[in-house]
Amino acid sequence: MEHRTVAELMTRNVVIVRPDTPFKRIVRELAENDVTAVPVVEGDGRVVGVVSEADLIRKPAGLPDPFGLLPLPHLGPAKRAKAEGARADELMTAPPVCARPGWNVVETARLMTTRHVKRLPVVDEALRLLGIISRSDILRVYLRDDAAIRSEIERDLLVGTMGLAPSAVTAEVSEGQVTLTGTVGPEAAGLIPVIDHLCRAVDGVVSVHQRISCTGNGTEAASPLRAVSGSPQRR
Repeated sequence: MEHRTVAELMTRNVVIVRPDTPFKRIVRELAENDVTAVPVVEGDGRVVGVVSEADLIRKPAGLPDPFGLLPLPHLGPAKRAKAEGARADELMTAPPVCARPGWNVVETARLMTTRHVKRLPVVDEALRLLGIISRSDILRVYLRDDAAIRSEIERDLLVGTMGLAPSAVTAEVSEGQVTLTGTVGPEAAGLIPVIDHLCRAVDGVVSVHQRISCTGNGTEAASPLRAVSGSPQRR
């Protein structure tokens, strides 16, 4: 089983700014390139921070109300400095939250979620910029064709990884929703939850429903039908 990596999903042509890029130029770069954040990159290609719309919006939010109806917000020294910043190195969030090219979608999505960011610069070991990955890039794995998902599950997972006969368990896939049907012998009963887990790890799987029966001594006991939200698991 192979999982798509950040290197495969990221955008390589990245809009960047330098530490001395002025405020209005940053706003212009965001607007002209239809992005919500840009890495701040030094001359050697090393990422030193990220400037996002959230950083820039502090400036108008910290201004006096022109009608005099709202009091000035109380800002600590760090937030006040950002609100008054005029160039990228005064406005940026640092140190930057970055991804590595070999990461899979799970660890990348989890970092975005826990750090509340929409995109991550992708860097090498020296923090040199390689690309940028966004939420929409990660969600592209769910555009994967149903036939490709079914082929990976039946050929690579069930037969190749689990060692089952091709006719033992079959997979039907519709809009990324997988239904597993089949029968395994008593020696493979312990594999049923493993199959369920590994199917959810396949890129593009939305959910897994499984009704795999286990035979033994002439009887047949079916495992209960389960539906589990599908998200690729970390390798």
